[in-house]
Amino acid sequence: MYPLFFRLFFRRLDAERAHHLAFRWIRLAARVPVVRTFVAAYFAPRHKELRTEALGLRMHGPFGLAAGFDKNAVGIDGMAMLGFDHVEIGTVTGQAQPGNPPKRLFRLVEDRALINRMGFNNEGSAAVAARLTGRRPVFRTTVGVNIGKTKAVPEAEAVADYVTSTERLAAHADYLVVNVSSPNTPGLRDLQAVGHLRPLLTAVREAADRSVPGRRVPLLVKIAPDLADEDIDAVADLAVELGLDGIIATNTTIAREGLGLTADPALVAETGGLSGAPLKARSLEVLRRLYARVGDRLTLVGVGGVETAEDAWRRILAGATLVQGYSAFIYTGPGYARAVHRGLARLLADSPYPTLAEAVGADTRKDAAA
Repeated sequence: MYPLFFRLFFRRLDAERAHHLAFRWIRLAARVPVVRTFVAAYFAPRHKELRTEALGLRMHGPFGLAAGFDKNAVGIDGMAMLGFDHVEIGTVTGQAQPGNPPKRLFRLVEDRALINRMGFNNEGSAAVAARLTGRRPVFRTTVGVNIGKTKAVPEAEAVADYVTSTERLAAHADYLVVNVSSPNTPGLRDLQAVGHLRPLLTAVREAADRSVPGRRVPLLVKIAPDLADEDIDAVADLAVELGLDGIIATNTTIAREGLGLTADPALVAETGGLSGAPLKARSLEVLRRLYARVGDRLTLVGVGGVETAEDAWRRILAGATLVQGYSAFIYTGPGYARAVHRGLARLLADSPYPTLAEAVGADTRKDAAA
């Protein structure tokens, strides 16, 4: 029924307004005990064979919600209710900021894609930390915290800005992500260069260790699909050298390759990061390259164009221990995670691999051996 509902209702609304409306409904459902119990029973059934260990954490499965949907940690239980095995909040910045002015979110329905230039709109790390401090979880789920640079902070002060957010949020994070790959904050992607990235990641690691002395908070970096191959290799080598826990591949792209069904050229020409189905091939390519470079030394998270269980399975075979989705949730609806889980369970059962962990990277290893 959701595709019909989307066509008749959500598609007629401004994309950002539709997002806020749908998210409000999800949060309301999660607040009512009887409702959330029945919703979770249908949308979040557990598959024992999909249980996943990653980043030193045990999860119900490998499939989570990517950063960008719940920027301010207001709906973690609601998304867990819909079956996401982990929820990555943010991106959160050191200071509160409204982001870019509307209009800033666009649907390319025919291409099953989104273009966004949100600009890290969020309440700031102090407010998000206070909310997480007072949170009383209803559902057990892994919570990742994605942090980025405040737009008003000059690049020379970027490290201090990330450290501020780390000090406030690390204690509430099951894992922490340094986002240096959004195309919507001026100069942010420059931080992916190893010369800038090394001191940034080192400072965040040290801040997390100071802030949470009794627990090592896993630290990952999220990279762009637009990096050249040699830059991907350089980031991978740096992550191993610094003892990072993982890499998330990938963020949105500034490229417009893969678009061909959206008839409105003005819509295609909107500035911002492209996500969804057109990103599928490049994100998978980056993931394969990373796994070939780092193997099992890092946890890789595959995101970008994951629409179906088959897409998630290909990410796992390429080297991803965890997989994330976002854009497809807009087009698929509340049954998105359920469909991915059911499909993954079937694909695993039909595969030669006795466990999900043994499937991770299997195709990339075969290619390397050929």
